[in-house]
Amino acid sequence: MGKVRGPGGRISAPRGRMSGEATALQEQEGADPRRWKALTVCLVAGFMTLLDVSIVNVALPAIRAGLNAPQSDLQWVVSGYALTFGLALIPAGRFGDMHGRRNVFVLGVVLFTLSSAAAGMAGDPTLLVIARLIQGMAGGVLNPQVSGLIQQLFRGAERGRAFGMLGTVIGVSTAIGPLLGGALIQLGGGPDAWRLVFYVNVPIGILAVLLAYRYIRPSARGGRPRESMDPVGVLLLALGVVLLLLPFVEGRQWQGAGRWPTLFTGLVVLAAFVAWERRYGRHHQPVVDLFLFRRRSYALGALLGTLYFAGFTAIFFILTLYLQNGLGYSALEAGLATTPFAAGSAVAAALGGRIVTRLGRALVVAGLLLVAAALGVTELAVRLVPGEHVAWAIALPLLLAGLGSGLVISPNQTLTLSEVPVAMAGTAGGVLQTGQRIGTAVGIAAIGSVFFAEVTSSHGDYATAFRHSLLVAIAFVLVSLVVAVIDVVTARRAGRR
Repeated sequence: MGKVRGPGGRISAPRGRMSGEATALQEQEGADPRRWKALTVCLVAGFMTLLDVSIVNVALPAIRAGLNAPQSDLQWVVSGYALTFGLALIPAGRFGDMHGRRNVFVLGVVLFTLSSAAAGMAGDPTLLVIARLIQGMAGGVLNPQVSGLIQQLFRGAERGRAFGMLGTVIGVSTAIGPLLGGALIQLGGGPDAWRLVFYVNVPIGILAVLLAYRYIRPSARGGRPRESMDPVGVLLLALGVVLLLLPFVEGRQWQGAGRWPTLFTGLVVLAAFVAWERRYGRHHQPVVDLFLFRRRSYALGALLGTLYFAGFTAIFFILTLYLQNGLGYSALEAGLATTPFAAGSAVAAALGGRIVTRLGRALVVAGLLLVAAALGVTELAVRLVPGEHVAWAIALPLLLAGLGSGLVISPNQTLTLSEVPVAMAGTAGGVLQTGQRIGTAVGIAAIGSVFFAEVTSSHGDYATAFRHSLLVAIAFVLVSLVVAVIDVVTARRAGRR
């Protein structure tokens, strides 16, 4: 039973098992035997850069005391990193596609390591801001190479597992940043303890450079090395991204209606960028091949990621403010409160990477439903237990939200990039992460503005401010759920046809 007759009456194994084994052998044939070690190096470096998005939040009070920094400089310590990070992603992805990803990866790690050391040694707020701007740019150079190298090194089910590990890194780094930042400040003690938040990157960066040259093979160039970098397209894109992000990353400092002309100008410049890319792409390779967005999986996946990151990353921003400013938690205690989310995200992302190729975008739908429901329970828990024991009250719902998030980030990354040619992997990854950075900036601005407005109007009621702003985060998650459902329905209709 379970056997079939082959040609000539020979007994052979079941066709399904044979085809599965043959596919696995084909996937491994010609694969780099060091690919998993190379992936580890990439993920460690990527974790380091993504961690710096959130690790600084809990260090801001210490930086303000240590450097006597004004609020405007503290804002740029956070937002400047996000701005230059988003600015570099797409051009760096294209450059890696054209000229080989290992060297661009190493360049990003070296630049990030040096700027981290400079940030740790900064003697005044201006130097710290400059170092953070360079740090962000280095992170933007490095990260597209990671997704590009995964596309290059892995095939089939292995690629799903690799992207699952990348999703774990993305989710956990954002959630665990406050905990690690708080632990380092507690460990250092004194007015200069905040410097450890930056110094910790230096030994990691040095090790990553050495291991990159050992384990990452100098790949054949993914694109066309003699093509132009499309300087007009790069300039229009950079200007459009800056004009679009600036009103959001400077939201608290830039009051009044002055931000809206800048935002509108950014949209106009990005429209001009799209027009230029269409024209330039008729005869040359543009910095962003708009053909990417003709693929339903890529276009909807990029939109879903942008919307989800708008709600997901802002949660830790408002939770840290609530716990530290509203309830007097220490940096370490506030960081510990986010640990359940990070733990759930790590477990689910690893699982999601293994099963996403079987379940597809339906897995993302399930994850988004779980995130929305768990955040709703979190809001209820804060309503019922708004005092100093709130961290215990929200631990279980945050764990469930983390489990849901792990089923969103890494599977969406895998599905979004699944049909992208390897030669365009760096550019596609850069576009995807640029959307995530834009979503993060928009989400923190929108959700943060609700939080601060409520704190002001309620005369310091941080619990109510957290609950109301959390509802805005849930709204972003629900909108991303609508996008995921549209993708599932569209795919099933296409399958029937």
